Parts: sequence; C-alpha cells; structure tokens
Amino acid sequence: MPTILIVEDEPKMREGLKDNLELEGYEVDTTGDGGDGLTKLSARSYDLALLDVMLPTMSGFDVLKTVRERGITTAIIMVTAKGEEIDKVLGLELGADDYVLKPFSLRELLARVKAVMRRKDPALALAGEKVVIGRLVANLDAYTAECDGEQVQLTAREFEVLKFLWSRRNQNVSRETLLNEVWGYDSMPTTRTIDNFIVRLRQKIEKDPSNPRHIVTVHGAGYRLIP
Repeated sequence: MPTILIVEDEPKMREGLKDNLELEGYEVDTTGDGGDGLTKLSARSYDLALLDVMLPTMSGFDVLKTVRERGITTAIIMVTAKGEEIDKVLGLELGADDYVLKPFSLRELLARVKAVMRRKDPALALAGEKVVIGRLVANLDAYTAECDGEQVQLTAREFEVLKFLWSRRNQNVSRETLLNEVWGYDSMPTTRTIDNFIVRLRQKIEKDPSNPRHIVTVHGAGYRLIP
C-alpha cells in the first residue's frame, strides 16, 4: 500500500486530507509540526509527502531543503496558502515535485498525488528503454539511473527534465519551454529554476560538469542535450 505523510498544521484540513486519501487506498501518516515532519521523513521511506509551508518549529521550505540535502528522494508536493510566484520558484528550486495553492479542489489534489504515485509504480521498472547520456545510464520510464555501475538518485522532477530533453535531443530547448512543458506553468518570474536543475543534472552526467559536453548551453536559445 502506498504511504503518504501529511505535514499540515490546520487540524481540519489535515484530518480531511487523511480521510480522503485513505478512501483512495493510501496509508496515511500525519503531523502538524515541521520539525516532527522532518523526523518522520528521515526515519521512514514514504512514497509521497504533502508539505505545508507555514508550520510550527520549522518551515516547509526548511524541511524540504534539509530532506534533499540528506539525499531523501521522497516525492514532495508543497501545499500552501502563499500565492506569490516567487514562493513557487523557491519550492521547485529546493526540490519539490509539485506545488498546490490553497484553496484547491480535492479532485485536483488527488489527481496530482496519483500522477506522482504512477512514477512510483514498481511495474514501471520492467518498462522503458535504457538510454545512455554521458556517464549516466537511465530508464526514463522507470525513474531509475546508474553511473559506473552504481545507482544514482534523481528526484522525480530531475527525471522529468531529463526525459523532456531526451525527447528533444540534439535540438535547442528554451528555458521557457522546459518550464511550460515540465512544470505546466504558463509563466514564471525567473528561469533560474531550470538553470539550477541543469547544474544538478550535469553533476550526475558529465565527466567535467564545469565543461559540459552532453547538456550544453546554447546562448540565447536555452539548452541542447547531446547523447
């Protein structure tokens, strides 16, 4: 049974989300405290976490940052009432897999949860062709990768960026196209999000990330993936 952690300090929303997710067949754990959420994420391998931003003891952004620094790849959907576009950018740059703004429809949230859970389906490990990009050997459908025979951890969003670049390999892809196609947002105040993801991918793909040969910058055009 897929497991979900809800980190939300509003009791009614926390319990409402728990009840509805359990009806969908998920095993659900909850907490209303950011620090406790970090402890739970560090101690147990959840399939997904719904993480609020404004939390007691530790903000959702700080929880997310610490989790990713510790190498924890649990899929994380940020859930928050903060509507400033810069907050979306910050969450995505820190490694969130998706971002939902309150108020949201339950149907929308469940659809986003299911989309992330599909990436976790073990059956996908048997599907998909492996591709070789620099040092990386990846199954882009199963969300698995290895380098020099060792497993490499990529977040779901990193796989999505890599998958889209692979689908347009040897072509120029603009930052705006990546934002619209991978994140689904029509506009963003900055393209720094993409640049940060490209830096992380280069560290896992390139022999010399400071002199990339496989994910190259095309000045004025964006990026090009060269297998």
